[in-house]
Amino acid sequence: MSSSISSDLRVNEQRAGLLKTLVFSLFSWLITFYYCGKVIVVTLTNKQPRAKVDKVIRQWSLALVKVIGLNINVKGTLDSVPGRPCIIMCSHSSAYDIPVSFVALPGSIRMLAKKELFRIPLFGRAMRMSEFVSIDRQDKERARQDLALAKSKMESGITVWIAPEGTRSKDGNLLPFKKGGMHLAIQTGAIVIPVVIKDINRVLPVSHFRMNFNQTVEVRVGAAIDAAKYTIEERNILSDKVRSEMENMLAQPLAHSAEHNNE
Repeated sequence: MSSSISSDLRVNEQRAGLLKTLVFSLFSWLITFYYCGKVIVVTLTNKQPRAKVDKVIRQWSLALVKVIGLNINVKGTLDSVPGRPCIIMCSHSSAYDIPVSFVALPGSIRMLAKKELFRIPLFGRAMRMSEFVSIDRQDKERARQDLALAKSKMESGITVWIAPEGTRSKDGNLLPFKKGGMHLAIQTGAIVIPVVIKDINRVLPVSHFRMNFNQTVEVRVGAAIDAAKYTIEERNILSDKVRSEMENMLAQPLAHSAEHNNE
């Protein structure tokens, strides 16, 4: 199955200068802080705010996408299994991977994020109140506690979004995978959904402070993998299977199909 999501802006790829990049980066942060405030209000005024928080997160993500004229095509469907924990393992080569994922994929998705993000004023509080989960990569004991919290969130119906590489790739190719995501998947008996975002690294390349506007990217959803079939000792086999699926999807050329406006 294939669908298309795009902003209202005309597709005309442009590389921004330093000043324009600074202005749009500042505007993007203002958008982010606005929606952080909105999330906090929603969580404080509702006994069961998750569905409303989902809506606010998607509003925030779509606003960021529209600001830079990013066109998103979606190929495949997210085949979760009712009653089973679900983990999205996504390629990571841009700061826009997260908002693009929220726009393109359904469900109550929350990111497993590095702890440093939770220290940002207002932003960190909004993430906690939205049920995002931090991960401490330096403290192994704390990391185990973080993964236990992620497990409880998944059991309550949240789909956890993980970047198995742990950091952003400069060229869009996959980096070596970390162990934590595979451990979590096996320990929870999760359904793993491999996802890649083709050409997202062109939007804001790592180590470059120049945005490229009006880009077209493709979110590709792979076949579900049942982590319950693997033991901890077989985590490398699971990792290789997920990686192989993601590499195969990334190797396919971008399909420049006709765009349809997202309402």
